[in-house]
Amino acid sequence: MDTNALNQLRDNITSVYLGNTTAVDRLLTCLLARGHVLIEDVPGVGKTVLASALSKSIKGSFSRIQCTPDLLPADVTGITVFDRDKSEFNFKAGPIFHNIVVADEINRTTPRTQSAMLEAMSESAVSIDGVTRSLPEPFMVVATQNPYEFEGTYFLPENQLDRFLMRIALGYPAPPDESRVLQQQPARTTLDTLEPVIDIEDVLKLQKMTDEVTVDTSLLDYIIALATATRNHDDLQVGLSPRGSLALCQTARATAVLDQRDYCIPEDIVSNVIPVCSHRIISRSYMHDGDTLTTRRIMQQVLETVASPA
Repeated sequence: MDTNALNQLRDNITSVYLGNTTAVDRLLTCLLARGHVLIEDVPGVGKTVLASALSKSIKGSFSRIQCTPDLLPADVTGITVFDRDKSEFNFKAGPIFHNIVVADEINRTTPRTQSAMLEAMSESAVSIDGVTRSLPEPFMVVATQNPYEFEGTYFLPENQLDRFLMRIALGYPAPPDESRVLQQQPARTTLDTLEPVIDIEDVLKLQKMTDEVTVDTSLLDYIIALATATRNHDDLQVGLSPRGSLALCQTARATAVLDQRDYCIPEDIVSNVIPVCSHRIISRSYMHDGDTLTTRRIMQQVLETVASPA
């Protein structure tokens, strides 16, 4: 399995983002699996640096949307305007019409504008004035957000959260990594001069390679058993949906590609359960605060109670 392009992409990102390498691999997993990722953490830990490093490392089009409370849906998707000279309507594409879209601080904009991305993330298309317009391939949204308890933030609707393949946190860097950040200041220096290392065609080949990874029937049964356990869990009001099961299966395939394998093993599923599933379930004690810690704890319990195949 030739993954040289993937290794070059990883090295290019880690030359700028001097933090959690697991987060880099999760970002690449979402790219291979044709999924979107939500990076949630406190300000200043490198969320935007990581997202920008990915977008600048690919020879495709990318855009950055700075989400604010006054951002309108048309500011994201685009608008139809009348050309007086030609006496016709022309469509002006919004920033969503790019390969990589970085939605910075997505929970600072209103739910109405957040929902404008829903069709784009789910169908890779946008319907405006009765016309459905396809988005370029590949298409990936990398959204960042601060925790809900910070002032000036809005809740992401549950159906919006479900469109994110993963919800990940970066955490604080280790002391040696933080020392490198202080010395090199990559966000101010290296990031601006970062050059792309792979083509769009390489990304599409890697995604096709991911689709062809073999998943044994016993592993499919394991995914179904995990989903069933969440649906029958006493502390959960909403368990894992079939879309969640599909997401877990596809991330397992992408993880295998990252490890240069053309087949999945149980660890490919286990390592992805919490970032893929915890934001898709709702606990009975849900009080509209995101409930992240509770659902992560429950998913950990499910992992410990459902036996994985040998």
